[in-house]
Amino acid sequence: MVRSGGEWKQVALTGTFNRNLDNKYRLAIPRRLREDFSEKDLNHLFVAPGPNNSLALYSQEGFERLAEILSDRSPNRANNRNYLRLFYSQAEKVEFDKQGRIRIPERLVQFAGLKKDVVLLGIHDHAELWDADQWNAFLETNGPEFDQMSGQAFQ
Repeated sequence: MVRSGGEWKQVALTGTFNRNLDNKYRLAIPRRLREDFSEKDLNHLFVAPGPNNSLALYSQEGFERLAEILSDRSPNRANNRNYLRLFYSQAEKVEFDKQGRIRIPERLVQFAGLKKDVVLLGIHDHAELWDADQWNAFLETNGPEFDQMSGQAFQ
């Protein structure tokens, strides 16, 4: 977070953090990443299914912004309804413990195929959690296309 005009504003979440899940599926969230979320007194996150078998981690405000965007999608389309059912039924609010850890629900650990070694990424307005092997495979496949993707992203 940065202070701007007397208010706290969210900065873009960035960075790659190699972490470990313990046997109770607890994950230590780096202090810098916790501070970059928009809430001054962050005491919980929302963990939800993400793309490519990753998990998405949102602050309260970030999750509410996402919910607003999702509510604008047509509920009359079967794919939209099914996505909302799957997304919200799997999403869960998780509290920080005194060591700055959250516990990832077992069903989400299974969804993302998480093992002990994981990678936590800052992705603009949320974080993503990947199994380390899956992240490395993603980098191997998509990393060489970065220049092409960057050209398309700025068109």
